[in-house]
This record gives sequence, C-alpha cells and structure tokens, in this order.
Amino acid sequence: MISACILIRTERGRFDEVVERMKQFKETRNVMAVLGRYDVVVDVEVPNYETLGSVVMKMGRIGGVVFTETLPEIRMGDQLC
Repeated sequence: MISACILIRTERGRFDEVVERMKQFKETRNVMAVLGRYDVVVDVEVPNYETLGSVVMKMGRIGGVVFTETLPEIRMGDQLC
C-alpha cells in the first residue's frame, strides 16, 4: 500500500464543504484542518500510484478546491526513508 498526504487550499467560505467531501473517499484515512498556506490535509492509502493519481485528480475537481499538492510516502527497498 502507498500512503500520501494531499495538501488542499480551498476557496473562501467553502472549507467545511471540502472537508466533508474529502471524508467520503474510501481511500481517506484522516482529514485535518490546518493553518498556513493550505487549509486541509488529507491522509490517503491506496494500492498503487495509478490509483493515487486518480484519487488526487478527483479531489482536485471538487467544487471549492483551489489546488492540491501531493506528498507520497517513499521507500528505499523495504524501509521508509
């Protein structure tokens, strides 16, 4: 399995709506409200990078999402970096 954090900036006034929509994805493990350049961090777990790309594209098309940045977990052999 591949874990990743998806950082999301939302449109003004649509934060709650975006958070609720992110919780509906079956790949979502956790949704966190954060302060800073991004408004929401979504922890996801997917079987492969193709699925990760698909999930990120779907999340990016949700109304209220301005843009996303994806931070996939990396591994070196059997160990996390």
